[in-house]
Amino acid sequence: MVTRTVDLRSDTVTKPTEAMRAAMATAEVDDDVLGYDPTVFRLETEMAKIMGKEAALFVPSGTMGNLISVLTHCDVRGSEVILGDNCHIFIYENGGISTIGGVHPRTVKNNSDGTMDLDLIEAAIRDPRGEIVYPTTRLICLENTHANSGGKCLSAEYTDQVGELAKKHDLKLHIDGARIFNSSVALGVPVDRLVRAADSVSVCLSKGIGAPIGSIIVGSKSFIAKARRLRKTLGGGMRQVGVIAAAALVALQENVGKLESDHKKARLLADGLNEMKGLRVDPVETNIVYVEIEEGLHISAGKIVKNLEERGILVMDVSPSRFNSSFNNIQSVINNRNNC
Repeated sequence: MVTRTVDLRSDTVTKPTEAMRAAMATAEVDDDVLGYDPTVFRLETEMAKIMGKEAALFVPSGTMGNLISVLTHCDVRGSEVILGDNCHIFIYENGGISTIGGVHPRTVKNNSDGTMDLDLIEAAIRDPRGEIVYPTTRLICLENTHANSGGKCLSAEYTDQVGELAKKHDLKLHIDGARIFNSSVALGVPVDRLVRAADSVSVCLSKGIGAPIGSIIVGSKSFIAKARRLRKTLGGGMRQVGVIAAAALVALQENVGKLESDHKKARLLADGLNEMKGLRVDPVETNIVYVEIEEGLHISAGKIVKNLEERGILVMDVSPSRFNSSFNNIQSVINNRNNC
């Protein structure tokens, strides 16, 4: 009989802490669509400062944050964005940049560390002389950490190089920084340094740092002004949303420092799994563990997931031969679950 559940499906599987609930209950609120919610203003101001950008915008989700960012940069239908073939925007966001924004994705192969080769990025940029037949390249997107590569961290130096390439061709650079705080902690590099070259960054507040809802977009004042209009167009304008922003402020203040603990737990799990015959674990840098099942084991990832669930351990299969787990300190604190 299972008496305790270990939930490692995702670092989004959390519940608000008591401090978050208290902040939500007492949050000072107003109409944020009109720009008057003081708690949202505090959150946006703090995030802009942390990220080293002029302004910020609170949005309901990371998917909306990336969509707004891409559409703000690519404000002409038929624009093209260069992005990794294994990145979140391309795979997991319902093709929104195309179906909603009329933006064409041009993929470049992601390396195992989440990077794209600079020469391949440059080769993917359309020649303006062919605009009569080609889409117009306007944007490059990176993802840091890169989730499908196992939470790999993109260095500040690599991001700078991509930024210089973008400037050389008069393009913009957007970073999907859903887990940028994990990258900052793992690399020991301030988060504003990691995104210095970017024109915009989206940051998820409901993943590693454990807020219940929301993401932030940061960029220049003019960029955020355009993004604010798009947020309303997409149905993301919320009224007395300071109730949610209050929890995000607590998460920002209390949980960034706990990310290193998540990384240590992930490495501990990976080390143990690597000792098991028939399993191969990708190198772990942050809080995500991907496990590959070797052919000789004769069992599917789905079967392993089911067997673990029967024993009170929840993970996710991502292919017939691959499953993953993610760590978030708030999982153990709130759900009274033992994360190993």
